[in-house]
Amino acid sequence: MTDSSPDGTDEHPLFAAIYDPVVAPFERRIAPQRRWLAADLAGTVLDIGVGTGAMFPYLAASGADEVVGVEPDPHMRKRAVERAAECGLSVTIHPTGAESLPLAADSVDVVVAALVFCTIPDVDAALDEVARVLKPGGEFRFLEHVRADGWAGRLQTTVQPVWGRLAAGCQLDRATDERFLADDRFETVAFERLDAGIPPVAPIVRGRLVRRDDPDTEEARRPAP
Repeated sequence: MTDSSPDGTDEHPLFAAIYDPVVAPFERRIAPQRRWLAADLAGTVLDIGVGTGAMFPYLAASGADEVVGVEPDPHMRKRAVERAAECGLSVTIHPTGAESLPLAADSVDVVVAALVFCTIPDVDAALDEVARVLKPGGEFRFLEHVRADGWAGRLQTTVQPVWGRLAAGCQLDRATDERFLADDRFETVAFERLDAGIPPVAPIVRGRLVRRDDPDTEEARRPAP
């Protein structure tokens, strides 16, 4: 069930309440990937779509000087605040979505996105914002589940209408990785497809993109999906 806040933001109180226990087995499986996202961080780090704060224990152990997050759902955000306190992480969480980041251009050293682009309504707008706030030479690190090939992809498309309603709008069959890798504003320095998902939430991909320091790429546009 989806409620709406006074400002029109979708809320998912039931989903937020059951999320952590439901995904606990999956989280144990992908813990090494979350550690990979948080390895050797420095400077200002932005966690997009913090949810209930799944990345917070890893960010707390990283070398980040400052951690900022965004999360539009107040129920998820409340749990994230509690988790930050539990793991001793100092973090500012803004109540906004990834399509409109309340940060200055060229102000972030690393953007981290962990299993969030599947639920972002406007992927292109969010990627525009990532490119805007990242410093030239800054990193965009991601861990996402994406569309599968063959029968597994067809299964994702078949169950998507029901899955999306139950999982707060999660899109199983998005080719998010293709959109990331095709964006000329970034240089791909690492990309892997991992045997870490649980169907239909599989495959899982992870990668590191570096914001190009090239004014010509400011006008570069992605090919239509």
